[in-house]
Amino acid sequence: MNDIEQEIQAKGLTAPRITPANIEEKIISTHYFTAAEGAIAHGNMNKDAQIPEITPSLELLTFCVLVLKNGFTVTGESACASPENFNAEIGQKIAFDNAKNKIWALEGYLLKERLSEK
Repeated sequence: MNDIEQEIQAKGLTAPRITPANIEEKIISTHYFTAAEGAIAHGNMNKDAQIPEITPSLELLTFCVLVLKNGFTVTGESACASPENFNAEIGQKIAFDNAKNKIWALEGYLLKERLSEK
């Protein structure tokens, strides 16, 4: 549980809201790939191609695709500026968080819509 969630609970804020658990339960699958992997799979690049201006940059861009229970997808990305700092695990975590943050806005809208209909 994050700090904000703990603070909300500590203050007894109990009106309808979206919780971290609500967000997590919406996700049914998670998929990661780099832009280089996407370009190779799409056939835009030969895996053995030596294109120094393009290939290294594509390897530093990580995508996360979250598939939600209703079949909708959201994406997140993480771009690393310095190749020396690239770490696939960290890139995936950042991309996942960025994708997950998009779910908050969608779920918040749905909750507000439901509340306005009452």
